Amino acid sequence: MAHDIPLLISLFAPLVVFTIFGVNAAVVFLSLCLGQVLVQYVGTEAISGLTTLSPHLSELNKSMLQLGLLLAPAVASTFIMIGSVRGKIKKLINILPSMGVGLLATLMGVPLFTPGLRKAIESGSFWKQLSRAEALAVGVTALVSLIFLWTQRRSIKSIEGSGSKHRG
Repeated sequence: MAHDIPLLISLFAPLVVFTIFGVNAAVVFLSLCLGQVLVQYVGTEAISGLTTLSPHLSELNKSMLQLGLLLAPAVASTFIMIGSVRGKIKKLINILPSMGVGLLATLMGVPLFTPGLRKAIESGSFWKQLSRAEALAVGVTALVSLIFLWTQRRSIKSIEGSGSKHRG
């Protein structure tokens, strides 16, 4: 049960932060996906390079490097996207991708933890329930994020169109 509290915080923190600051969760979700690509394709090489420079690189340092690669694009996007979601309906729609960001960050982050911490978390029943929902959560969040982004595009076009009327 003690390991469930950090999991719950990691699941719901993005929802709270994105709602308070009006952050476009769809962009952050896609940035988190980019972070996973960085971990997969850059992480191993970065660890190899650091091990060459410092042969006694600890598991904690390796874990921190991979977590940094995973989360850096999402954190940067969070700051850049502050105030990007306005209006009650858009804020309501933004809840689902916000929850997806929390779930995805947790599901991708825990395997990058140090072996001892990872084993402690993954042995819990709550983690097993989260793991079972992974494919569904990623699929639904990806679809909702795309729809949210597509509806934003229509809003941008209408803003651009109204601006051109005032010029003429």
